[in-house]
Amino acid sequence: MTIDKPEPFVKPDMIFSVSDAAALLKGVVETAFPNIKIRGELSQITKAASGHIYMTIKDSGAAISAIVWRGTPVPFQLADGLEVIISGKFTTYPARSNYQIIVSEIEMAGAGAILKMLEERKQKLAAMGLFDASRKKPLPRFPRTIGIVTSPTGAAFQDIQNRLRERFPVRVLLYPAMVQGVTAAAEVAAGIKYFNECSNEDRPDVIIVARGGGSLEDLLPFSEEIVVHAAAESKIPIVSGVGHEPDWMLIDFVADFRAPTPTGAAEAVVPTKISIAGEIENLSHRMSQSYIARLKHLQQTVKNLSVKSPRQMIMERAQRLDDIGRTMNIIIENKLARARQSVTHTEQMLNSLSYKNVLLRGYAIVRHNEKIIGRAADFVRPAEIEFADGIVPIS
Repeated sequence: MTIDKPEPFVKPDMIFSVSDAAALLKGVVETAFPNIKIRGELSQITKAASGHIYMTIKDSGAAISAIVWRGTPVPFQLADGLEVIISGKFTTYPARSNYQIIVSEIEMAGAGAILKMLEERKQKLAAMGLFDASRKKPLPRFPRTIGIVTSPTGAAFQDIQNRLRERFPVRVLLYPAMVQGVTAAAEVAAGIKYFNECSNEDRPDVIIVARGGGSLEDLLPFSEEIVVHAAAESKIPIVSGVGHEPDWMLIDFVADFRAPTPTGAAEAVVPTKISIAGEIENLSHRMSQSYIARLKHLQQTVKNLSVKSPRQMIMERAQRLDDIGRTMNIIIENKLARARQSVTHTEQMLNSLSYKNVLLRGYAIVRHNEKIIGRAADFVRPAEIEFADGIVPIS
């Protein structure tokens, strides 16, 4: 791109004050660049307490300061490294002798930049555990009330209502929200929080977040962090039905169930009347079969009882008593045998320990008045000596 160099209009002999020179430069810059589009990468993003955003847009060769005044629409979350196209006008800031661009519009520079941003955000949120399977809540089998967060005028809401009426009519509560544009993400998040804070009678059993198809840029609100966090914090199961089958937004990863379309979301939350009728018929058949089987079992039990005569039943009981008696005899005999063996063993031990066996080996016991004398110094008369074959008195 060739840019014509403007002719100078300041004469060499003109002398300006600093303020006049700065004002002159400001006028020239703003007149020459009333509107300009610049493509580059964002960096050094800072949001002041006033709400204004200060940042730099750069490429490999240069960097330009940029300002987004508070209230200027920003349709996505700004991040360092994000490639964008900004529209605005150049101006100068005389107090610092620098130039800057005042941003009036900002958009992502193509699908590549959007996908890069979404992947980085996805990894960040996944690291926080928001996409873990353990967080998923089961959908209710038969919901009584369904909350829907979507545009009231969009085709998505009509498609959901039509499919619900066809399958299984339920109570539907709508939270009207923008599904595209600057405020869409905040409104969708607010809808999820609203249903979670409803009283019991108005609290839905499941929430559908939906919108129809659109470009990647149009669907970006459903990938904003405010929406992902609201879905993750929901105590009510969330069904995501955003876009078409190939479209994947970050809300899909955090939702308890991801449907490919709004219509698919309606199909996911309620069964069909035909399927319910089939289940009822199947249960009825299984109950009938179980009842018939039990009746046959009872009939066979009664039949078995009726075949036996009272005499036969008495004889069977007598036989069982005989069997028990024989078993008891065997048990008693075994116990008696073990008892006799124990007595014999004890008798043998007593015999082996008796002093009589010691006397048989040539020893004798000396007693005085039936008291054993163990030393010669203690010997007194009368006494007696016991041998193995008898006792000899000593007077």
